[in-house]
Amino acid sequence: MIVRTGAKGARWAVVTWVAGVAVFLAALPVVARGRLPGRLATHWGTGGPDGSMPLWAAAAFPVLVWGVLAFVAALAGRRAGESAGAWGGVALVSGGVLLAGVQAFVVRANLDRTDWRDVGSVGSGVAITAVAAVVAGALGWLVGRRASFPAQPAQPAAGDVMEIPGGERRVWLSRTSNPWLHLVAAVTGLVAAAAAVAAAGGLVGVQWGLIAPFAIASLCVLACSSVQACVTEAGLEVSFGPLGWPVRRWAARDIVSARSETRSPAQVGGWGYRLSGLGTTVMLRSGECLVVRPRKGAEFAVSVDDAGRGAALINALSAGGRVDT
Repeated sequence: MIVRTGAKGARWAVVTWVAGVAVFLAALPVVARGRLPGRLATHWGTGGPDGSMPLWAAAAFPVLVWGVLAFVAALAGRRAGESAGAWGGVALVSGGVLLAGVQAFVVRANLDRTDWRDVGSVGSGVAITAVAAVVAGALGWLVGRRASFPAQPAQPAAGDVMEIPGGERRVWLSRTSNPWLHLVAAVTGLVAAAAAVAAAGGLVGVQWGLIAPFAIASLCVLACSSVQACVTEAGLEVSFGPLGWPVRRWAARDIVSARSETRSPAQVGGWGYRLSGLGTTVMLRSGECLVVRPRKGAEFAVSVDDAGRGAALINALSAGGRVDT
C-alpha cells in the first residue's frame, strides 16, 4: 500500500524559463546590430552560407519557433498523464539550450562582416550546442521524473502510530517547494547563462567574475528550494533539490519518535536549511512540519504536507524494528 502526497507544480518556473529564453533570442541580434551586416547568414550548405534573413527576422524567427515548442509542450503536458513532467522538461530545457546556443553562434559568425555571403561556418558551434542540449535534456528528464506523482489512493487519516495490517507494506512520500527560492535560482541562473552565451556569441569577453558567482548562487539556492521526504520500511530519506541530491537518511531503528508540529521561519531563524535551539529545520513554508527525534543527535524537522501521516508511519516502523541497547 502506498500513501503518497503530491506537491504544488512549479508552473511559474516554466514561465520564467520560457520568457527568459524568448527575451534572449530576440535581444541578442538587436544588441549586436551595430556590428552586423544588413542581412544575417542564417543557413549553411556544404559550400558555405546559402540563406539569409534581415535583422528583425533573425531576431523574431527563433522566438516564433520557441513559442510553438513551448505551446506544444504545454498542450502535451495537459494530456500526457504521468509522463508529462519528464518529457515536458526534456522539450523545454533541451529546446531552449539548443535555440539559445544556435542563435549565439549565428550572431558570432556574422559579427563585423559587411556581407552575409562572407560569413564562415558555424558547424563546430552547433555541434557543441547540440551536446549541451542533450545533457540539459537528460537533466530535464530527471527533474521531470521526480516531479511526476501518481494519484494518491484514498486512505483514512492515521493516529500517532499507523496500524499496518499483516502482509501489507506502506510507503509515504511528500514533496514541498518554495516558489520564491525557485525564482531567485532562476534569475541568477539566467544571468550566468546570458553572460556565458553572450561570450560565446562574441559580444563580450568571458566574464568569469560574473558567470561563476551567479552560477554557484543559482545551484546553491536551487538545491535548497525544494525537498522530498520519503518513509519506507528502511526508514526516512530526505532529499534536496530537483535532482534529489544531497540526501539525508535515518534507519527506522535509529528513530526514537516522530510527530507533526507547526513551525514558522521566525521560530527557526529564517528560510532554507536552519540550525536553531529546535535542532535542524528545513523551512520552505510556514505550517506543518515532520519532526523526527533520532537516537543520536538533535531533532530534525522538514516542512512537508501530510506530516501527521508520515510521522504515524515512522512510529509504526520504528516500534516494529526497534533494537534495545
